[in-house]
Amino acid sequence: MLMRALLVLLLVLNAGVAAWWALHASAPATASLPLPSDVPTLELVDAANARVAVRSSAAPSTLRCWRYGPFTNATAFDAARRAIVSQVAWTATAEQIAGTPRAWRVVLPQPDRATATATAARIGAAGFSDFIILPEGGPDANTIALGRYRGETSAHEREAALNRAGFAARAEPVGGRVVQWLDVAATPTFDPHSAALGLTGASIDCAGVVRDGRYTIPGPA
Repeated sequence: MLMRALLVLLLVLNAGVAAWWALHASAPATASLPLPSDVPTLELVDAANARVAVRSSAAPSTLRCWRYGPFTNATAFDAARRAIVSQVAWTATAEQIAGTPRAWRVVLPQPDRATATATAARIGAAGFSDFIILPEGGPDANTIALGRYRGETSAHEREAALNRAGFAARAEPVGGRVVQWLDVAATPTFDPHSAALGLTGASIDCAGVVRDGRYTIPGPA
């Protein structure tokens, strides 16, 4: 009798649950409230479309490059750069070797003896050797000499190693004359004739111009 009563109770409960599911009303969908006309809406895009949008927003470079010179001394070059730097996007230094160098050297000019001594100490602490501070008199006064080389390649390797360590050393020829050219990058509206310099820039390929850089270009044939 007990088992029969339990069976009847289970049947009644199942029937009740089935009836509730059949007759209950679904909850009404929440109506979206209209937004004011001045409130922007949010639209989702997939990652691929987002990447495309980022790429398409980057405008291609429209800069053109020009070369001024030659300048036979650093003072004239620096004056020319200061005269034109505010009119262009950026500048660079191109150096040309006139004549055949006897050798190459690596140097680091310093403004005074105290600075030269402190810088030389830092160079030694960085692990470099074979350097000396030149005498106070003459054109190389207080310059730190960092090696003399028979070939240009070795000199530039030494220069690069020092630059990576934070020392703005430069390789230069011994016996050959260095001629400098002022390279600039500017917008298409830039007038290459500079009244301040008294020169008209020659158009060059921007691919070989290093922004704020210093590099060697082939000498005259």
